[in-house]
Amino acid sequence: MALLAFREGIQDPDNVLSNWNESTDVCHWLGVTCNNTSGRVLRLVLPQISLHGTISPFLSNLSQLQVLDLSYNFLRGSIPGEIGALSDLLVLSLRNNELQHTVPDNLGMLANLFYLDLPANELEGKLPPSVFHNCTNLQYVDLSDNYFEGPIPLHIGASLHRLRSLILSRNSLIGSIPPSLSNATNLTIIALHMNSLSGGLPSEIVVHMPALWSLSLSYNKLSSDEEGEELNHFFRAISNLTHLEELEIAGNDLRGTLSSLAGLIHVSLSKIFLQENRIRGAIPSDVSNLRNLTVLDLSRNLLDGTIPLQLFLLPKIERIWISDNLLHGELPSLPVISTKLGILDLSRNKLSGRIPSSISKLCSMRHLLLSGNLLAGSIPSSLGSIKLEKLDLSHNQLTGAIPAEVASLRTMAFFFNLSHNSLQGMLPKELSNMEMVQEIDLSSNNLTGSVPPEVGDFCRNVQLLNLSHNSLQGPIPKTFGNLRTLGSLDLSSNSLSGGVPDSLRNCTNLKQLNLSYNRLSGALPRGGVFDTLTHESLEGNDLCGVERFRSCHSTRSLKFFVSLVSIIFMVLFFLTITCVTAAKARRGTAFLRNGVDGSWHSANLSSRHRRVTYRELWEATGGFDQSRLIGSGGFGHVYRAMLSDGSSVAVKVLQLRDHNSARTFNRECEVLKTIRHRNLMGITTACSRPEFKALVFPFMSEGSLEDHLHPKGDRMSSRLSLTERVSICSDVAEGMAYLHHHAPVKVIHCDLKPSNILLAGDMTAMVSDFGIARLVSPGGEGNTSSDCMTNSTPNLLRGSVGYVAPGKFLSPKHNEIYISFYSEYGHGRTASTKGDVYSFGIVVLEMVTGKRPTDDMLDEDLSLINWVKRHYGSHLVDIVDSSLVKNLREQSHEVKRLWEVAIMEMIELGLLCTQEAPASRPTMISVADDLNKLKHYLGGDTTASLASSQGMISSIADIGDDW
Repeated sequence: MALLAFREGIQDPDNVLSNWNESTDVCHWLGVTCNNTSGRVLRLVLPQISLHGTISPFLSNLSQLQVLDLSYNFLRGSIPGEIGALSDLLVLSLRNNELQHTVPDNLGMLANLFYLDLPANELEGKLPPSVFHNCTNLQYVDLSDNYFEGPIPLHIGASLHRLRSLILSRNSLIGSIPPSLSNATNLTIIALHMNSLSGGLPSEIVVHMPALWSLSLSYNKLSSDEEGEELNHFFRAISNLTHLEELEIAGNDLRGTLSSLAGLIHVSLSKIFLQENRIRGAIPSDVSNLRNLTVLDLSRNLLDGTIPLQLFLLPKIERIWISDNLLHGELPSLPVISTKLGILDLSRNKLSGRIPSSISKLCSMRHLLLSGNLLAGSIPSSLGSIKLEKLDLSHNQLTGAIPAEVASLRTMAFFFNLSHNSLQGMLPKELSNMEMVQEIDLSSNNLTGSVPPEVGDFCRNVQLLNLSHNSLQGPIPKTFGNLRTLGSLDLSSNSLSGGVPDSLRNCTNLKQLNLSYNRLSGALPRGGVFDTLTHESLEGNDLCGVERFRSCHSTRSLKFFVSLVSIIFMVLFFLTITCVTAAKARRGTAFLRNGVDGSWHSANLSSRHRRVTYRELWEATGGFDQSRLIGSGGFGHVYRAMLSDGSSVAVKVLQLRDHNSARTFNRECEVLKTIRHRNLMGITTACSRPEFKALVFPFMSEGSLEDHLHPKGDRMSSRLSLTERVSICSDVAEGMAYLHHHAPVKVIHCDLKPSNILLAGDMTAMVSDFGIARLVSPGGEGNTSSDCMTNSTPNLLRGSVGYVAPGKFLSPKHNEIYISFYSEYGHGRTASTKGDVYSFGIVVLEMVTGKRPTDDMLDEDLSLINWVKRHYGSHLVDIVDSSLVKNLREQSHEVKRLWEVAIMEMIELGLLCTQEAPASRPTMISVADDLNKLKHYLGGDTTASLASSQGMISSIADIGDDW
């Protein structure tokens, strides 16, 4: 029986198909619908019940089957070609599974099929021409989010006269849009975004589609002429499409002006996405003709001129993004109230003049982003009458005091950023009314007076507070200890005085504290963030009392005497140990020859590491048999072994190719013996003789992150959940933060990538191979002494293609990146932690997208970073790993919203870490703090609200429709 054969080929972990047994009538089985007369099966509908396994070809025996819906499961393997024998089939929906290989040509035999739904699988090859040629009744086709390649079939529209929806987005399709598509005159939806389609805009095609209401061609390689005539011709072609509501042609190479845009007076356009092109010229004032417009995105173009007042007067406009252009002039004064506009982003233009007080007439405004302009004058107090959630006026030329009305906005939920202006006056105590705000950044102004203690009493959700580079005086309020969610506090470069309040130890989430260059004095508290403070965060004060900083003065001679005696005793003790160790090393027997056991010495490791001989390693690895080989790297091979005590370990055998290898071994031992952290791969022991050197590490049962992100064999897609991905990123960030900022010897990894991130049985991530990276002396990253040469691995640092920051060149012999002394990784001759931050950002983006930075779809013109940036703020679903998208769609509404925010935050963090300018990248301490909050947020702690350190968090309302 066909259904029983199908049942045998699948697994039902939730036992949903419990009534699929011989004691129950087939027509009463879950998901089965039969013909009342003949009793033959008409419908098999089993969506979203976590089925695993393969689709049985015996389903073709259900000769009268009309609907087959197995969507949102975990089915693998191929689509059986036998399904083509189901001549009555009307609906075939297999979306959001893990189906592989090509679409069988036999599906072209389904003459009655009108609904073909196969998105979000792992299908590959070319689009099936037989389907588009023979299935003449097709009305709906969705093959998006797969791995299809090649051109769209040339005659795709010749036979599909009934086609209404054609969705081929998020594949690797090339070539131009076939002219034959113009024959499909009933089309209402065309979605071809996120491919590599080239050629011009399909003006002569869409003009024949009067019913078209959604056209999405974004993020391809479409182009237009420099003069812009092709773009104008396209606008004229769609001017008669009266049903067109959504136009998306962002992320291409379109040039020209918007002069013909306003000619779409008869079109019902509600959403226009033209961002990330090369459109120039002014925004036409007769844009007011677009009466139905709700969303307009013109960001990241070359637009100049002024902002037309008419844009704000559109009756339905809700969101406007025109950031990163060349707009100039003043913001228009609004004559009437606008009740719809909620988001206005004009950041990074050349706008000047004052912020008009009439801006308060935008009474529905939630996000007002005007940073990076030339705005001057005072901040209008009328802004306090708007229910703002985000306000960014940073990097302008604003003066005057911060209005109390603005500072008291209770609705401010995300960030309040007035930094890098020339604001004066006192810090308003009304800031305490912002009880929901996550970030307050008032740095780099001319603010005076004391810090209001009320901020610590009421701003209980603040995560970042930056008041640096002002002229603030008085003490640090003790009430700051009440800010339990605070992760970053920067009070540097002020004139604050007094002691550092003990209450700051209560800020358990505080990871970044900068008190430098004030007039603070006295002993620092102990515990909490104070145990990890660096010298740089305290210098310029008269503070004392923590490690790595000066000790507090004591006048008691006895204490001094005891300390002196203790120091002398410790010196003598270590001299004795050193002598004994050296004597033992000289007495070591020869390397294992003729069956004689080789001896071990500590290679400067402390005595806590057990000894191991060469013979034991030889036996534990089967004579270093190739079957035990689990990895290879630039310095040797790694073998899996089991020591005599039963412990599973990984043995890293160094290749003694030249004199550098011995120095490498000794240096790695020096590093490893001093570095201990739960997220760093600790050493078990070591074995060293002149002809052989090896390090022994615990064996990580779950392999590397590379194995999980890009599995091989039967499991071709990652099964890592979003929570696991965030947790792994958090672990790696904690480990890297320790290496950069807290380790006894500061270490730069120089080769951070998924294969160097190992996973324990509980999925705890550990960073490996950090011991052979360049070490940075305690003097800081600016040190350019010759010591840096002796600490470098070879004279040039190594990295891996795609993970090293720009400014490198490729070695044609070894397929490795080599970094010159004058590249970004090393300013002068010293490596920089910012290079590691960049590598971490690439890893984060790889975790979200599921794509390596060397993926075949990427090239010199389209890096992983640029690919992600193209979709930032619009079609994020196009770049998120399909397995994550599938899991997200299966969640409840509440969990789905949490996941959406987390994915956005991960993308923003990855982009922040990979900024081109090293100085613009955050520290790993800041990154670790953000990811720790993100972990709590995903765990249901919504009080751990999120905002990246640059205030880039996006409202879920802005992207919710994409999923």
